[in-house]
Amino acid sequence: MELSQAHFDRRRLENHVENRTVYSLQNAELNVYETHALAEKVELAFGAPVLASMLRGKKVMHLHDKDFEFFPGESVVLPPGEIMRIDFPEASIQNPTQCLALTMEEGTINQVVTHLNEVAPKADDNSEWRFTDYNFHFTNDVAVNQIIARLIWIFTENHPSKDVFARFMLQELIIRLMQTEARHLLIGQADLLQNQSRLAFVIQFIRDHLHDKLTIETLSKKAYMSQTHFFRCFKNEFGVSPVDFIHNERINLAKELLVSPSRSVSDVCYACGFNNPSYFIKIFKRATNLTPSEYKLKHQIFE
Repeated sequence: MELSQAHFDRRRLENHVENRTVYSLQNAELNVYETHALAEKVELAFGAPVLASMLRGKKVMHLHDKDFEFFPGESVVLPPGEIMRIDFPEASIQNPTQCLALTMEEGTINQVVTHLNEVAPKADDNSEWRFTDYNFHFTNDVAVNQIIARLIWIFTENHPSKDVFARFMLQELIIRLMQTEARHLLIGQADLLQNQSRLAFVIQFIRDHLHDKLTIETLSKKAYMSQTHFFRCFKNEFGVSPVDFIHNERINLAKELLVSPSRSVSDVCYACGFNNPSYFIKIFKRATNLTPSEYKLKHQIFE
């Protein structure tokens, strides 16, 4: 993901640290920051919810409850007023750091949240969609990357309908950010939330039974839903189908098992719930760009 040529044609480089270029539309503001020199503890905060995304280089972020290295392809959502303290350990004239900060009008966010709760409510009756009110750091998926790239283009081009284009893209971005957060929470804390959330219970059940045959019928019964309702709710909240999620979990387990020299590819295949080695190899390569044998050779730990 890169800044458009239109940005470089219009921006003025006046500061070596966090040089800011602003693009404003009706419901959002895009701030592009470029840093060309080493710096530490640079403070930044916004009066509206903000999505900060790295485009180039490396930062070290210091938030009130966590510190982390920040790389291209990653984003963090922050509530209004939260202070970021930022280090630039590698920035230079030849290797500048580039980051964008997209602030979003709270009224627009609330409209999208209300609409999503009406048309695609969460599976649990006591839970509603909401936009995060704490900092949330994550790796962008393909869809979020594409939306950010499109928004950069819309904000920096000179088109009379850019406000309309941006409004639709922002709506999709807000929904995908909420889905990403919900997915991280349920997947990351399934064992803690399984007594509170039907989908968290299903996630934990899948993880405990990866070696078994798992069907939509079985999983929907565990969630006390019809198969159609379960499939729709699962995809709404996780962004993938139950089958794709099971495949991802099995591939993750396979990666763990393949590093052991005592486990053969065939052994790992059946231990992860695949019934056909050829199919296992196909799915594994699609996910990792390596065959299981290639992955094993590259990553195995000698015992």
